[in-house]
Amino acid sequence: MSAQPHGPNGPLIPMPELTPDALRAAVARIAPSRVPALTRHLFEATTNARQTQSLAPLRAFVHSWAVFVAIERYPQRAARLRELERIVDAGEQDPDAAIAEIRRIWQTAEAEAGL
Repeated sequence: MSAQPHGPNGPLIPMPELTPDALRAAVARIAPSRVPALTRHLFEATTNARQTQSLAPLRAFVHSWAVFVAIERYPQRAARLRELERIVDAGEQDPDAAIAEIRRIWQTAEAEAGL
């Protein structure tokens, strides 16, 4: 894992290496309830990679879970993302600002993960 946690608003854990094992360990620490979903996704990605003889499904798996970890390791950012998703899902107001902020959160998370 890279970068050490710092301060009360810092990350819960360092950003892990972009490997299935490191991502699984990170998810187990910050969102243990999501480990079964990660395991299912990894099984599906591995199966699809074999069937298609392509690494694309495994790359998509790593990308998806690296972004998840990058977001969830900051509880305030994760809570804000869930609130923005609720706003969009509810359809009670114009979602444009919420969608733009969701994009910024994802772009930040991708950059932190080195994607």
